[in-house]
Amino acid sequence: MIFLNAIQSVLSIMIMIAIGYVLTKREWFDEHTSAMFSRLVMNITLPAMMVANMMNFFDREQLLVMGMGFLIPLAGMLLSYGCAKLTAKLFRIPQNQQGVFSCMFAMSNTIFVGLPVNVALFGDVSIPYVLIYFVANTIMFWTVGVYGIRRDAREEGGFSLQALRKVFTPPFVAFLFAALLILLNIPLPRVVLDTATTVGRITTPLSLFFVGIVLVSLPLSQMRLNKALVLVLMGRYLISPLMVYLLLQLIPVPAIMRNVFVIQSAMPVMTQAVIVSRAYGADDQFAALGASATTIASLVVIPLYLVLLGGA
Repeated sequence: MIFLNAIQSVLSIMIMIAIGYVLTKREWFDEHTSAMFSRLVMNITLPAMMVANMMNFFDREQLLVMGMGFLIPLAGMLLSYGCAKLTAKLFRIPQNQQGVFSCMFAMSNTIFVGLPVNVALFGDVSIPYVLIYFVANTIMFWTVGVYGIRRDAREEGGFSLQALRKVFTPPFVAFLFAALLILLNIPLPRVVLDTATTVGRITTPLSLFFVGIVLVSLPLSQMRLNKALVLVLMGRYLISPLMVYLLLQLIPVPAIMRNVFVIQSAMPVMTQAVIVSRAYGADDQFAALGASATTIASLVVIPLYLVLLGGA
């Protein structure tokens, strides 16, 4: 019964992804649409959703508890990244793929897949916890992840100020703004909160249409389950969730935070990994194949993880 409920919970997600996929195939959507959806979500609708849900669901005490949970996903990803580097050495992943491999192994698509999945499974109350994981994931990607990808392309240099600036995304700034208002006990005017709530509601469908558009561009016809892809799948759906789960056994957190963190750690490869790999001259084809394989696998894995967590 739990498994059937889990399937029903993600069915609407799969349908919306399919709508995005079909409309792209029919040329209603294209790369420009994808870019527009991405900008809308990251710069307008997700920050609005973040402010509305933080102000509606959290008080000062709950916010302090939530802040303590930030270290769990960060530590989990660091452990997973270390496992990825060790795995790459043991299984002789080519040197020019090890940074991309480690990034795909340890870091998740926390917004365009993770956000709508968690909202469907756990409701709007999950959104602040989704953002905690997103912030940790963003910090990891634009520092450790990008550094490894640049090494694949034999680029010299360490962590750049430009990469660190990318951590301060509009959703993160909205999170900090809402947190400050809550800590200072400053309410937003009703009209502002209602507007933010209404605008924020379109985040989920836009995100899922975006995933459908991306799926059309992924090289599905070239997908072959080789050693590296199997290891990426194991990292995404076994090792990374296991690291987070073990850390959650050491630190008591609310059940909703536990469930969201485990689900977030079991999301597909970040689409940004493909973009950054291409920008730095690393193996973007390998990154695209990893994103494709893990996105397809997630349609089966998500219900299984919900069963393991005991239901929403």
